Amino acid sequence: MKEKITKSTIGAVLSVYWQEMKKERMLMAVGLIAIACGTVVSLFSPQVYKYFFNVLTSSVPTSESYALLVRIILFALFLHLFEVLLKRGGGFIDSHFQSRIMARLRERSFQVLLGHSYSFFANNFTGALVQKVNRLQRSFERFWDAVYYSFFPLCIGIIGSIVFIFFENKAVALAMIIWTIVFVMFNVFFSLYKMKYDQERSRRDSKVTAQLADSLTNNVSIKLFTGEHTEDERFIDVSQSHRKAMLFSWHLNIANDLVQGVLFTALEFFLFYIALQGWRDGTMSIGSFVLIQTYLLTLFAKLWDIGRRIRDVYEAFADSSEMVEIIMTPFGVQDSPRASTLTVTKGKIQFQNVLFHYPSHAPVINRFSCTIKGGERVALVGSSGAGKSTIISILLRLYDIQSGSITIDGHSIAKVSQESLRNTIAFVPQEPILFHRSLLENIRYGRRDASDEEVFEAARLAHCNEFIDHLPKKYDTLVGERGIKLSGGERQRIAIARAILKNAPILILDEATSSLDSHSEMLIQDALDTVMKGKTTIAIAHRLSTIKKMDRIIVLKEGKIIEQGSHADLLKKTKGLYQRLWKLQSGGFIPA
Repeated sequence: MKEKITKSTIGAVLSVYWQEMKKERMLMAVGLIAIACGTVVSLFSPQVYKYFFNVLTSSVPTSESYALLVRIILFALFLHLFEVLLKRGGGFIDSHFQSRIMARLRERSFQVLLGHSYSFFANNFTGALVQKVNRLQRSFERFWDAVYYSFFPLCIGIIGSIVFIFFENKAVALAMIIWTIVFVMFNVFFSLYKMKYDQERSRRDSKVTAQLADSLTNNVSIKLFTGEHTEDERFIDVSQSHRKAMLFSWHLNIANDLVQGVLFTALEFFLFYIALQGWRDGTMSIGSFVLIQTYLLTLFAKLWDIGRRIRDVYEAFADSSEMVEIIMTPFGVQDSPRASTLTVTKGKIQFQNVLFHYPSHAPVINRFSCTIKGGERVALVGSSGAGKSTIISILLRLYDIQSGSITIDGHSIAKVSQESLRNTIAFVPQEPILFHRSLLENIRYGRRDASDEEVFEAARLAHCNEFIDHLPKKYDTLVGERGIKLSGGERQRIAIARAILKNAPILILDEATSSLDSHSEMLIQDALDTVMKGKTTIAIAHRLSTIKKMDRIIVLKEGKIIEQGSHADLLKKTKGLYQRLWKLQSGGFIPA
């Protein structure tokens, strides 16, 4: 039924990241080793500077001292070049690693979204889902950049710097340890506090995207009903809500930077005081002072960045949480653990005591029982809300029933794979939606391995060639988003051609000729008569004139069968609903 969203945690986000990262762990390990080696090499540079300044201040200028200082400079240059080579090599490796993981996260998100049920998409905006996919892969980029280029080398740098400083001045080293712990803990707890506001910012951002997509998708309705001002107000409302959440998040960042600035200033002047005391007492040389200051200035630069990086990581977690929730959420309709592959021999369909209702709704299908013989052509008739479309939806397992059973040739559809079930059914919807691809690709979607000649033949049977032949690019014509470049009748003929090409043993028609003119309807009806031969056919009918030749007509009311029989038999029932509908319709559509 409806998927119940599972709330994500930081651990869940990291778990989703790791599931993809571990597939490239060798590449990740090599990159981390390169960055680690480059960081270790950089720790020796202050030692070289210390030696340089001690030589510079303890000797008079001579050719020997000059030559020694030049050798020291050349060695420092070598260290810097070696460090750059290692770190840039690590960056090259990381570019391969990150691009692969980001692609995998996108691909996994896409696979998960396609696996969710029909009700999931009915309850979520497409534009918002697209944004959640993009935010997940971008959030990984922010997270891994922080870990790879900041946290990991900083940990090595802090440990190495404190060790070296410890041998120069234990008081300075102890002060550095205490200050670093306080600084990091403050940033971690502050980021945890701020995360709930970042999640709210992400949710409001999704609402902005959803509102934008909803309004743009319905732009024709907005124009026809002069709703521009109303839509403007709705969009301004969600946009301003997002602005306020974003502004508050930025203000928190500024407050964090203020506290960090105070901590840096306090430590710097404290260490200057200790260094001055050491110089006065003769326990600290100029070289040692330069060494400590070099380590401290390097760490200060990285630690200032680390506060921002910690916030970036938690913001990345907040941005990715919505998509991770979707990944963690079980599918509303799932294959059973031992699902078999459905093979249809006769096409007999049986509904036994079926009960179905949507969430928080009364039963739509109420103890429904019906047997459709293999090869039988059956039409479903009834006023709006009678349950016609719902019967088709539960047969296709777009939804799972609450009780009862549905079988095809004696096989419960709940115990076969959804893929094999839907492979045995060709469906022509009342309102076909096409891919923004060529006409050839859209028709071939009915059977992806079909040859061009088979596609052309299916299109001919569906009378698609009558309009395709007049297009400049013929079958290579792109149809636009959702097939918007085609008329309703043209889209329906493409859907019929797709069903003809699929040639499945069970055929479902949801008023397949409703968008056609009278001439096209006559041609399509002839094609459908040919396609239906030997197939179990279920047709939802709004226009009763299209189903007079069906073997059996089932009349529904409130999810129950109230009449059934042939067209002629049902017309004989003077007080029957079918006869009443027939008289009201007079060749038109059933009124709601």
